[in-house]
Amino acid sequence: MRFALVGCGVIAPTHVRALAQLAGRAELVACSDIVPARAQALADEFGLAAVSFDDILADPTIDAVTVCTPSGLHAEVGVPALLAGKHVIVEKPMEITVEACDRLLAAQQTSGATLGVISQHRFDEASRMVHGAVADGRLGRVVLADCRVPWFRAQDYYDSGDWRGTWALDGGGCLINQGVHTLDLLRWICGPVRTVFARSATATHERIEVEDVLCATVEFANGALGTVLASTSAYPGFPARLAVHGTVGGAVIDGDRLATLAVMGEPTVGGEHANEHAAQVASGGTRAATRSVENQTAPSATVGDTWGDAHRAQLLDFIEAAEQGRAPLVDGHAGRDTVELVEAIYRSARTGAVVTL
Repeated sequence: MRFALVGCGVIAPTHVRALAQLAGRAELVACSDIVPARAQALADEFGLAAVSFDDILADPTIDAVTVCTPSGLHAEVGVPALLAGKHVIVEKPMEITVEACDRLLAAQQTSGATLGVISQHRFDEASRMVHGAVADGRLGRVVLADCRVPWFRAQDYYDSGDWRGTWALDGGGCLINQGVHTLDLLRWICGPVRTVFARSATATHERIEVEDVLCATVEFANGALGTVLASTSAYPGFPARLAVHGTVGGAVIDGDRLATLAVMGEPTVGGEHANEHAAQVASGGTRAATRSVENQTAPSATVGDTWGDAHRAQLLDFIEAAEQGRAPLVDGHAGRDTVELVEAIYRSARTGAVVTL
């Protein structure tokens, strides 16, 4: 499958390297950016052709487009690419509003092409193991979950790009940008959310429109309760954490590693052995990345794993889905669900009211 990449910023090299590791299944041939010099720099580094977006749309030999633009431009790129007959996979989040997600879904339905959304931590061994344990009922009925992303970003992070920290292109702050991966895992593992109540603040950063501290409580459709914490003001930055507690068991993912899986009547799995066990029982048997998302300051990698492995696993799933005519593991509907939850949390934080999804 011949790919083109649109948006040559910070995350682009991760996609370039992940696709390069899928030789025989994928070939990245071109890149494009609204700043031509940025596209040329990426092209020179990796041996690609720097072209215009119109050239990508018109090229019948390009099968798929990976969209790495600022979040608020995903639909602007993805919709015409889909309508041109290209398979499209967009970086997280799918977009910054449900309305924009719906435009992507409508274009996908019209074109019949494949649409995927990067949420690579669904491919982590720990995530897959905990999801499987909940889906199989091994933890009993889930009653409580805790999602927290206490990260740190210095002021120069937001000053590095005009789009960062804006509602128009970033879509929000620490929740939609940094916290969205762990929030997506919370929604994936624990199921649909019924209500949310949130508070947010801009506590430590200047010249941004969005929050750098957010706390929320959520009520799931099954009656379970959950908490959500996200920040880019938690110096020096700590690993993301997801805890799920059921009536007969519980699990904790800390820094993308399986810290504990405890089931009544079974030996508790934890620490290094947890990750060894996860590697053995993870669906499909392939090792996936357990590093945190781009620029995380807190160390959290499982020994032996490298950044980009989970992107590669997700891109391979996307390619196979397109070839087989099936939905990828993280399709447009899954991406929309997470954006809907983010939108509801922001609405609650803005209005001070409980929001029902």
